Amino acid sequence: MGSTQLSRPVSQNQSAPPRETVSLRTYHSYVGGEPLESSDWVYVINSSTLLDDVFASLTLKRKLEQGRITAEDRRDVVVGRVAKADRATVQRAIDAAAGAAPAWGAFPLDDRIGRFGALLHGKLAERAEEIAEILVQEGHPLMLAQWQVSGMLECFSPESIAFYRSQMLQEFHRGERRLQVRRRPDGVVCLNPPQNAPLSSALLGVTAIMGGNSLIVRAPRSGPLGVMYVMQEIVAPALDEVGAPPGTLNVVCGDPGPMLSAWLASPDVDDIIYFGSSENGTKFEARCVAEGKKPILELAGNDVVTVWKDADIELAAEALTESFYGSGQLCMIPNQVLVHPDVADDLIASLVRKVGHIRPGYPTEPDVLLTPVLRNEKFFKCLDDALAKGAELACGGHAMQLDERRDPNGIFLEPTVIVVRGLDRAREVEAVVHETFFPLLPIVVADPEPDDELLERFIDFVNSNAYGLRNSLWATDSRVVDRFLARVSNGGLLKVNDSHIGFLPCLPTHGGTGLTGGVFGEANYPILRTSHVQGVSISTGSRPRDAVFGAWRTLREKKTS
Repeated sequence: MGSTQLSRPVSQNQSAPPRETVSLRTYHSYVGGEPLESSDWVYVINSSTLLDDVFASLTLKRKLEQGRITAEDRRDVVVGRVAKADRATVQRAIDAAAGAAPAWGAFPLDDRIGRFGALLHGKLAERAEEIAEILVQEGHPLMLAQWQVSGMLECFSPESIAFYRSQMLQEFHRGERRLQVRRRPDGVVCLNPPQNAPLSSALLGVTAIMGGNSLIVRAPRSGPLGVMYVMQEIVAPALDEVGAPPGTLNVVCGDPGPMLSAWLASPDVDDIIYFGSSENGTKFEARCVAEGKKPILELAGNDVVTVWKDADIELAAEALTESFYGSGQLCMIPNQVLVHPDVADDLIASLVRKVGHIRPGYPTEPDVLLTPVLRNEKFFKCLDDALAKGAELACGGHAMQLDERRDPNGIFLEPTVIVVRGLDRAREVEAVVHETFFPLLPIVVADPEPDDELLERFIDFVNSNAYGLRNSLWATDSRVVDRFLARVSNGGLLKVNDSHIGFLPCLPTHGGTGLTGGVFGEANYPILRTSHVQGVSISTGSRPRDAVFGAWRTLREKKTS
């Protein structure tokens, strides 16, 4: 189950900080509780090497995967390899999952949720540093790696586990009958994680296992190592300890197209959790429905942060800097801001000051938040569109090199803030209408109006967003907060005076409405979305006629007494 490791020194590039000795991790496909070997490999190159020379790193990766050189030849930069699954392996994973699902679904809730969840949380906590290290090797800045690990720990915290348990079974009593409202597993669940955060997204799907489902995870070729590590080194051993049947968890690496097609074609697959763009995701939703699969979509976000006139401006501005984490290439960050005109100038000034401290760098450096953007033409097209429609550039707007020197050929983008004046024309600006997935944050400054009318316009603006992942409000007036909470209806998460991306126990990490979650979108608790409600009555032996007419007879007795 564990990886094969080959220790070797890593050569130090003159322009990079010293790199520690790492091991070449090797993972095979994990199917039916056993590794399946393969002759095709996907290689992971140390992310710091990518920053030194993008072209050379990509060329090296291609040569390795074509077999023109071996990992032994470049032990200075290769940190891991993962077996690429062929069609037969993908089918074996489906067969194994289908075989395990009935037995695992019959396990008691206390084992599936309580014991398994506690084991998982303990193992994640024990390996937290190593998980973060692997994420950094795959290109996640250390701070973002730590953020992801925090989310994993909250997802499986004792509070969250207790919440999951409470939602899966509720029991009542009526006379001699025991009445249950319970959730039953759908069966075989397949998960297609995104390229930008595959490890944490794959772990999100593990709660579907708690619901009694078997799970197949596709490790993406762009970042397979973390997924394989956590699934095979942490999740699988926890399942073994509770006695889960082989096939409850299966992990394979491969291209999304063929694998998704295999899942759609199989009569044994019940649900598919799909991460991707809204355009592709809504098309995939239609394919799922046509094939009788339940689509669970995690698509684009275009989150709105509303800042009222009594907000703590410094804290609100600090939360808005989360827009630039990972160079804006995270779905759950702030994407647009609505601000009361009375505090707009102060908010913009504070945000620009804080943005100045967000910088690029090697992933191993502790305060780096920006990641490379290898294709930036859409960023400049979006920025040009905004400026042509009257937006003002508050800061940023250029590509830059690792040392923050402006360069049109740089692989980093400056954190960019634009100011859009007025609500009426804001949705003419592309950066307001759609997720940009770049470090580009529009601040929409409302024209002066009476506060009651302005608050209504703000709420209508939030509700009319075509997307709906997360929304935030910064305000201290309880009447404003209460009105906002009562009226805002879209999105899977709403936070008040808090970090927009911070994780909390019991609350969903993903899920939304509109173009974020598709027709069936809502807050995404996979344990709930991969299960279905069932009502149960357990009687010691009731007269059928009494059951049929029980409520009627009770009513008549009350009237005659």
